Amino acid sequence: MTSFITDDFLLQTDFAKTLYHDYVKSLPIIDYHNHLSPQSIAEDYKFENITQVWLAGDHYKWRAMRAYGIDEKYITGNATDKDKFLKWAEVVPYTVRNPLYHWTHLELKRYFDIDEMLSPETAESVWNKTSECLMRKSHSANGLLKMMNVESLCTTDDPTDTLEHHMAIHREDKKVKTFPTFRPDKAFAVENMGAYNVYLEKLEAVTSVSIENYEDLIHALQKRVDYFHEVGGRLADHGLEQLYYFENDTFDIKDLFKKIKAKKILSSEEIRFFKSHTMIHLGKMYHAKGWTQQLHLGAIRNNNKRLLDSLGPDTGFDSIGDFSQARALSEFLNTLDSSNQLAKTIVYNLNPSDNEVFATMIGNFNDGTIKGKMQFGSAWWFLDQKDGMEKQLNTLSNQGLLSCFVGMLTDSRSFLSFPRHEYFRRILCNLIGNDVANGELPNDEKHLGKIVSDICYYNAKNYFDFN
Repeated sequence: MTSFITDDFLLQTDFAKTLYHDYVKSLPIIDYHNHLSPQSIAEDYKFENITQVWLAGDHYKWRAMRAYGIDEKYITGNATDKDKFLKWAEVVPYTVRNPLYHWTHLELKRYFDIDEMLSPETAESVWNKTSECLMRKSHSANGLLKMMNVESLCTTDDPTDTLEHHMAIHREDKKVKTFPTFRPDKAFAVENMGAYNVYLEKLEAVTSVSIENYEDLIHALQKRVDYFHEVGGRLADHGLEQLYYFENDTFDIKDLFKKIKAKKILSSEEIRFFKSHTMIHLGKMYHAKGWTQQLHLGAIRNNNKRLLDSLGPDTGFDSIGDFSQARALSEFLNTLDSSNQLAKTIVYNLNPSDNEVFATMIGNFNDGTIKGKMQFGSAWWFLDQKDGMEKQLNTLSNQGLLSCFVGMLTDSRSFLSFPRHEYFRRILCNLIGNDVANGELPNDEKHLGKIVSDICYYNAKNYFDFN
């Protein structure tokens, strides 16, 4: 059966087709948040087969396979790569109305020119064709990125990372521009004292700072921010259930750090205070460098303790949380803004019931200094699908300025995930096209074409300092 991914996929009106094909289809991609391996880019890694590049690390697919009753052997277990792919092919026909159904066939078509539905009947031919393609230079790590017209991307990196692979990439003009993103969540993860003190030792090693007190910790983190900046880093990222806020004198931060070094258990309030206090320090560092801080809020992680113990984190057992967000987010942003040290900020929420909360919150801290300084981030994780994207776009339109939006990102570990930018662009153009068809927007191709072009590329180009 021929694929349904036609030239006008998701485009329901002539105006939407014009916006997509004439204004955004050919624009480069700036993917400012993902979890790709910089080593694979530096070494221009060649994947042996589609399982390695497509299924490995993809917890979206893993969740679907488990739901369909596939044994873990064929998901994260010791089955051969081919057998894992064949099992995925069994599941795909039954992913209808899940975004995986769209993404799967869009990716097969864009990277491998496969215009047929993946199923048990076609799996063998798809395996053979993709394996043949992946042997070519055109389908190396950089080749796959260039096929999708990726201009630049940002990986996600711990403060203790050496960034040697980013430096190697920068030395070669032929590699896709790749920049590190500062992700310091482990620097204040004091729930587990043993693990945290081991992490402090790693931080000491890369900074040559003996971390004996809280001031030493902040000094070490500042050194890593400086280092990331030298290597091209212009963004920070935090993945948190929620922000916390306390008055500065709620606890003595110096005494808390002494307890941490002594491996004494902190109360839940002390843990939250430590995180909050450290986040404020980091936020000021980001502002001083002209960086953008990203706040990914709302995931409840590692829900299945039995499978977490056997498979580890990031294997598909996270979900949407229902945390209280508004007050602490307001206080956090206001604390930084009150001293004029609030960096450019992108806030992503995972609970769609918080869409209006987040979209209205960012409006409180736009101060006219930068176009779109405060951003309601693109639909994230479980919301990264047609309905979720449309809701995020509609909420942003209702509560702010859609025209200032910096657009889409993959947030992915897969080199085959970049057609998600195309997916977003089609959804955006269709949304605008329907408004024109309904008489809710003027039939002004030039003006609306500029707006969708800005959202898909130019706003991000101007917002992030990647020079």
